[in-house]
Amino acid sequence: MSIFEDRVEAGRRLGQRLEYLRGQDIVILGLPRGGVPVAFEVAVALDAPLDVIVVRKLGVPFQPELAMGAIGEGGARVLDKHIISRVRVSEAELGAVEERERAVLETRVERFRKGRTRVDLTGRTAVIVDDGIATGSTARVACLIARQLGAAKVLLAVPVAPADTLSDLREADEIVCLATPRHFTAVGYHYRDFSPTGDDEVVLLLDAAAKRLHSAQSAANGIGVDEDVQIDVGEVQLQGHLYLPVTAAPVVVFAHGSGSSRHSPRNRFVASLLQRAGLGTLLLDLLTPAEELNRANVFDIELLAGRLAGATEWLAGRTDTSGSRVGYFGASTGAGAALWAAAEPGARIGAVVSRGGRPDLAGKRLPAVHAPTLLIVGGADREVLELNHWAQALMRCPNQLSVVPGATHLFEEPGTLSEAAALARDWFVRYLVPGPSEGTGTDLGGSGA
Repeated sequence: MSIFEDRVEAGRRLGQRLEYLRGQDIVILGLPRGGVPVAFEVAVALDAPLDVIVVRKLGVPFQPELAMGAIGEGGARVLDKHIISRVRVSEAELGAVEERERAVLETRVERFRKGRTRVDLTGRTAVIVDDGIATGSTARVACLIARQLGAAKVLLAVPVAPADTLSDLREADEIVCLATPRHFTAVGYHYRDFSPTGDDEVVLLLDAAAKRLHSAQSAANGIGVDEDVQIDVGEVQLQGHLYLPVTAAPVVVFAHGSGSSRHSPRNRFVASLLQRAGLGTLLLDLLTPAEELNRANVFDIELLAGRLAGATEWLAGRTDTSGSRVGYFGASTGAGAALWAAAEPGARIGAVVSRGGRPDLAGKRLPAVHAPTLLIVGGADREVLELNHWAQALMRCPNQLSVVPGATHLFEEPGTLSEAAALARDWFVRYLVPGPSEGTGTDLGGSGA
């Protein structure tokens, strides 16, 4: 019976359970590969650094899925002597398996550590995260490795595990587990989507976590802006609210949909999540109060796109945002305007996210969009989902369609807006936030891709 939709959902729920660790001196350590997507969400939830702790299962030669032990960095090894004795594995067979797995382990360490130093664990709390536990061998060796690397305390956190395995696991100082099903067969049995996690995804998540933490630290050390603004575009003055954590921080400009404004609770909620990740936000009314009275203006995509482009030029003219990378977040008809503006010749937009949007309203301009684009649609919003599939087929830029199960057009169902906001945050961090070695942005709207 599935308990979790996928590793992302499991990680978010685990992060909520571990909220009491916020503010403590912790390091989140994901077990590659499947544990890293879970650990990434925990690190985001707790505003904590993310690293990997590389281990390999030692499978019985004639039954590889059955673990007889595990190995890790620094020569660490844990053996299940009961399994070895019961299946009669010889020393030579054990040695051959370990030699093979050690070679794989060293290759992965080199892959994951390339260009990235290991996070120092000395005197800190190591929070080891996996997508689940079966026999516990991998978790045991991971705990031992964390201690060898100087951790003062080791906490093991997993979404699912059998209760008897947890009761026998003594290597951790504390264990947090969301579910201990009575009938436990395999970790993947308790996920609806348990697709394999590749090495490339692990590296991508580690890079994204490093960018997020670097941006948040820069914001904490900077002097920001949090104020209402007026933006002159042509003959009208638009009202907006600018949040800028630090000079030249990436800025996400919100293009609201029909019947919405910069005061929309949904958009303000999304903006708050982006701000926690170190991003700046510009919540903007693309129409004046008088213009809103004419319903046709809501669907005048060219007009809205022109206003959005004008706001982007306004950011370029400010000394504190002239070096910012810029992204667009569009909802409903605002998504069509965001993509229309991003397709303008010379537009240098780093990323676009559409939530419950109408990208089809950008029509023939869609193939001209170069910015990486994420389309987020509710699974129960069937008509809009079909329109997004149609629009995606026309796009030539890097793009992705993410469906939030059970969500309707306004994402009013419990948890659905949070999931959509987290997807948007991760997309913008990936494409707008410079890596630690890049420094701050130096070109308004640079692609960042």
